[in-house]
Amino acid sequence: MTLQEVASLLDAKNVSTTEDLNNIVVNNAYACDLMSDVLAFCTPGSLLITGLTNVQIVRTAQMLDIPAIVFVRGKVPLEETIQLAKENGIPVLLSRYSMFEACGVLFAKGMKPSHSVQEI
Repeated sequence: MTLQEVASLLDAKNVSTTEDLNNIVVNNAYACDLMSDVLAFCTPGSLLITGLTNVQIVRTAQMLDIPAIVFVRGKVPLEETIQLAKENGIPVLLSRYSMFEACGVLFAKGMKPSHSVQEI
């Protein structure tokens, strides 16, 4: 799925890049507000869906080769966060949807989860 399709499905606003979002393809997504879980379970190349708006989210995205970040719940990241994303070519999308709604919409349209669940 292209990032432009993601933006359309989530009624999201692009705030960090002028790059054509149709050129960025994401097949998996990971949703989380715990950076330790993102680091432990998110696979490289996955779309990150989060409500955390501090600069550490961009640094985490850099480390994991995350191609884009979607901020949910109508949250707006700090300007410092947006600037760091711009400098590193990481698109940032803002959506009013809750994390649950965003995941449901994307899953219904064929987006796959970022990781496989281990047996308990």
